Amino acid sequence: MEASSKQQKKSENSSLSSSSKLLLYSYWQSSCSWFVRFALSLKGLPYEYKPVNITKGEQFSPDFKRLNPLHFVPVLVDGDITVSDSYAIVLYLEDKYPQRPLLPADPRLKALNLQAASIINSNIQPLHMVSLTHLKEKVGPEESLSFAQLNTEKGLLALEMLLKDFASRYATGDEVYMADVFLAPQIVVSTTRFNINMSKFPTLSRLHESYKILPELEASSPERQPDAVR
Repeated sequence: MEASSKQQKKSENSSLSSSSKLLLYSYWQSSCSWFVRFALSLKGLPYEYKPVNITKGEQFSPDFKRLNPLHFVPVLVDGDITVSDSYAIVLYLEDKYPQRPLLPADPRLKALNLQAASIINSNIQPLHMVSLTHLKEKVGPEESLSFAQLNTEKGLLALEMLLKDFASRYATGDEVYMADVFLAPQIVVSTTRFNINMSKFPTLSRLHESYKILPELEASSPERQPDAVR
């Protein structure tokens, strides 16, 4: 038993020491980047922040294209491994750095966390990007905001229905898991950028109050990043 414990500790220490090579290509206002920053903070993983100013088109540089041909942030570089897409990055971190798990062992709760994170990553956030870029240029700010609000509320309603019977202090219980990693930043973005009235979603509103006091969320927030414009 003692040998097994020592081996486990050695493995965890090895993971922590190897994490010093982590590089995160991020933009301070990118909600997808915030998901990853939050996950890294929760796991206690140090990383080097590599700012990519997407308002100036730095994501289209030849160097960044080699990291992600889709020209999106975030991108995580871990030695000779490069991972793009926030959902994939968080799952990679969970596999490579198992300390402070972001997925519960219970299969049902694990599935709930994956589903909630996927709803945000695949069905809410991409429509933000459409409304803030292409749609805003084509139809103007009012129509693009209306589009963002409609689709954000649709996604938040799905999350409310999915989580209401399982939520406690956090989305699926009393521990912060992957659903929270995506949900906490998403609620902030929904209320501050898109003026979403969270009173329509009582479960999510209650979770939002719990998230506000998490130091890891604050540390990973847009305003705390080195490239933040104040």
